[in-house]
Amino acid sequence: MVNLWWIKAILWRKKMAILPSPLDTYLDAIIPALTQPFLDAPLMAIDLEMTGLNPIGDQVISIGMVPIINGGIPLEKAQHMMIAISGSVGHSATVHGIVDNQLHMALSIQDAMEWFLTQTKGHILVAHHAPLDIEFIQQQLIRCFGQSIPMVFIDTLAIEKKRCLMQHSVLKEGSLRLGASRERYRLPVYSAHNALIDALSCAELLLAQVAAIGDVKKLSVKDLINVLR
Repeated sequence: MVNLWWIKAILWRKKMAILPSPLDTYLDAIIPALTQPFLDAPLMAIDLEMTGLNPIGDQVISIGMVPIINGGIPLEKAQHMMIAISGSVGHSATVHGIVDNQLHMALSIQDAMEWFLTQTKGHILVAHHAPLDIEFIQQQLIRCFGQSIPMVFIDTLAIEKKRCLMQHSVLKEGSLRLGASRERYRLPVYSAHNALIDALSCAELLLAQVAAIGDVKKLSVKDLINVLR
């Protein structure tokens, strides 16, 4: 993970620019969370389903999010939104199971991004292979607001990679995938490629990882976070 002062410098430098109000408010709200103990920090596990893996050329079709509050996962606060896209989902439907007619009444990308910023404001994001999801979000912000902002996150894949490399010099292909990572902590098997289920899977994995690290009461969120500009 990176130094806290560097993350704060990135956030404050961006705030010196003229930002649309939703983006400026989002940056203001995240700063207090950076120095909190892990158990007190507001966390939001997220997952995206997309039409492909290119953040610039492909589109987000659904977002799932599950909060982590005081070391627990309040399922009644979980949310899942479908997003209307330009064109067809194409062959990506074979991965996520979402077909074109399911998106006819979905949120517009503008409404979806405003919803995302509102729901995650003040929260540190949590995702498995987080940089990919975050980059997709940033590209959608550019589409909607003309610019993106840095986002602070915890990447459960990066945590798992670090832990595995402490025990093995070589990692097997696929060993860091979400399902494989959960298996090492004896977490239940869930179906994959549903944004809400994968967000829940990621939230549970993070709590298992933190429990394995040691005394969670002494763990600070700054020991786990990173930032994508």
